[in-house]
Amino acid sequence: MTKMVTQLTHRGVLEIQGEDKAAFLQGLISNDIHAVTPEQAIYATFLSAQGRFLYDFFIMEKEGSYFLDTETERIEAFTKKLSLYKLRSDVILTLRPDLKVFVMWGEGVAPSLHLPEKVGSAEHGVFMDPRLLELGARSIGEISTTDFQLATPRDYDLHRLTLGIPEGGKDLVPEKSIPLECGFDELNAISWTKGCYMGQELTARTKYRGLVRKRLFPVKIKGPAPLEGREIFLNDQPVGEMRTHQGLQGLAMLRFEALKTFQEGQGQFVCDDAVLEPYIPFWMRLEEPS
Repeated sequence: MTKMVTQLTHRGVLEIQGEDKAAFLQGLISNDIHAVTPEQAIYATFLSAQGRFLYDFFIMEKEGSYFLDTETERIEAFTKKLSLYKLRSDVILTLRPDLKVFVMWGEGVAPSLHLPEKVGSAEHGVFMDPRLLELGARSIGEISTTDFQLATPRDYDLHRLTLGIPEGGKDLVPEKSIPLECGFDELNAISWTKGCYMGQELTARTKYRGLVRKRLFPVKIKGPAPLEGREIFLNDQPVGEMRTHQGLQGLAMLRFEALKTFQEGQGQFVCDDAVLEPYIPFWMRLEEPS
């Protein structure tokens, strides 16, 4: 597979500085900020008090600052939300529209960027995706693209969706999505040892009581691709909802029992005029609901 690169224009950068920046973030985000170093980036989420998704982002450290790669469309709202918790902390939040976000994927990305081939490994503003090695690498700021073929954000979306990876602003619905239904555990967005953070109690309860009864699955689409949010049926019963698609590849929220029925050959998933064929990506761990 050729090494590809594209700028993600829908992603923006927030810089966080100040002596208290680590302590400030530690009580708010789902992952452990102390894992972040100039050589290690993380993926994390900011949840509501009810444990529902609000924002997802990558965090890398460079020259004493944290840089967050998140949705451009909602970055100002995210910054205002964080500002509410600053109080008297020595924390400075700065939007950085001058910094671009790039993504690189394909065979041999890590050695081409002189990075260790492990999730989250980082150097000089470039880092391997902390979620999955197959997603490639990300860069905040300019990057040399001489070894890479220029691609489009749609090319990357297709790659991401084929792997079954959701993204904030597209597949993760603010105030509605539940982290464990969206793969946040397997995709390294949650620390189970760091202690309290916003939404932690309900996230832990969902995990340890086996309350996950539906998940986001990648789907192959046969027919005209349905619009986001359209209801999915199995044997005329509503069993899920369509999310993002790119071409004939998409993501859908489906109930476990419906997937089991499908796997037993007892029906097909229908959404508008399309038939959907879900599959379980290699990284996903499925546990039967309690």
